[in-house]
Amino acid sequence: MTTNLSISQTDPASLDVDALVIGVGPGVVPAAGSQGVDGALDGRLVEALKAVGATGKAGEVVKLPTLGAIGAKVIVAAGLGEDPNPETLRRAAGAAVRALAGTARVALALPSATPEQASAVATGALLGNYSFGRYRTDEQAEPVGELVLVTDLDATPLAERAEKVAGAVALARDLVNTPPSHLTPEDLAGVAEQVARDHGLQLEVLDEKALVDGGYGGLVGVGQGSVNPPRLVRLGYRHPQATKTVVFVGKGITFDTGGISIKPAEGMDWMKSDMGGAAAVLGSLQAIAALKPKVNVVGYLAIAENMPSGTAQRPSDVITIYGGKTVEVLNTDAEGRLVMADAIVRSAEDSPDLLVDVATLTGAALVALGVRTAGVMANSDEVREKVVQAVLKAGEDAWGMPLPEELRKGFDSQVADIANISGERWGGMLAAGVFLKEFVPEGVRWAHLDIAGPAFNKGEPYGYTPKGGTGSATRALIQIAEDAASGLL
Repeated sequence: MTTNLSISQTDPASLDVDALVIGVGPGVVPAAGSQGVDGALDGRLVEALKAVGATGKAGEVVKLPTLGAIGAKVIVAAGLGEDPNPETLRRAAGAAVRALAGTARVALALPSATPEQASAVATGALLGNYSFGRYRTDEQAEPVGELVLVTDLDATPLAERAEKVAGAVALARDLVNTPPSHLTPEDLAGVAEQVARDHGLQLEVLDEKALVDGGYGGLVGVGQGSVNPPRLVRLGYRHPQATKTVVFVGKGITFDTGGISIKPAEGMDWMKSDMGGAAAVLGSLQAIAALKPKVNVVGYLAIAENMPSGTAQRPSDVITIYGGKTVEVLNTDAEGRLVMADAIVRSAEDSPDLLVDVATLTGAALVALGVRTAGVMANSDEVREKVVQAVLKAGEDAWGMPLPEELRKGFDSQVADIANISGERWGGMLAAGVFLKEFVPEGVRWAHLDIAGPAFNKGEPYGYTPKGGTGSATRALIQIAEDAASGLL
């Protein structure tokens, strides 16, 4: 993120900015943080806001010219609704900043009396200030040039953390938004190499020959139909005082046609987002390297392009996953679990105390949970609930889901150790989790995040969430690492 975020303890009414963002609740009651603004307007702030249609409901953004009555040229009232909790503040800040695209200097006088509130406002504003115009030739409004957080706190550390987190999310969003013609497996591995160099991370990249020689049958099988060969990237962050190791595994299918089991044309264009899990892992490692929690973190990016061709794997092929387990490939569009299996098995070599994988894995996740909520499964109820709490704490939506043992029978194969799809029609999200569980190293605490819904926003922007790539799970993984470092996970 290139936007400058500074802190000010000045009366917001006196700030020389282009726009001043304040919060309003039901009845258009000004929220804490906007002190002095109503007085500067001779007590007519509420009257003026109601005159331009403000209600104070969450998500609302209303602009009001000040005509020189205060330092700012425009007041922007962001609705906070009935419950101005941290996520409401993040969304309000993000929505207001999005509405001010192209503005040079914006001050945020939203409620910021506590560290939690100040962090929420700063993070939401930075996340809302994202744009992706790399391939546009027409003139577009630039993001806000400078953001000023108004708070009585010494919030510089909070602002610095918000910048690191938002930068990680922006990286993940950029990768998801990049067209597959410009983000092949080799390209994505190249971005990971640059992040590793810039942030002092350990790096290992296995190319197609190394993958064949190493026995990574999932990655090789999925990638063999494409002219752009697969890659496995391992990134490592180490802290000298760490006593725990957390491993993240991200699905990195840079484009998913479904392979020989080809998808319908409708909706295939957004399959560039099928590497959203790997993008989240890479973004989180970038932030973790900057935030330096006292935990060792390893990130795997399992990267391939799933294409149909004369060399593509076929339904009924049998592949051997890293470590020796064989899989009958009954549907080549159930490819993400195959590349993930390789990396999950490989993670045993890192002796993880906690293993978390994240993937845009199943359309069934959208059916079950919609487009904004990730499903969380795990090999213990305790791990599942703690991971859900970490995701929610980070400001993302998640719901704990079961892994019913009876679903395992559906994966029985007559010719291999396991099939890659179940014979059962129902519970596809849960069944995919059951499949992945088969490859988790024995004794390792494990959680699986299915982000097929929230990874890509096909609708209109809302809050701090843009259209297109959202960076889903990036903040969650950062929080998981921090919770592990503090003993909460």
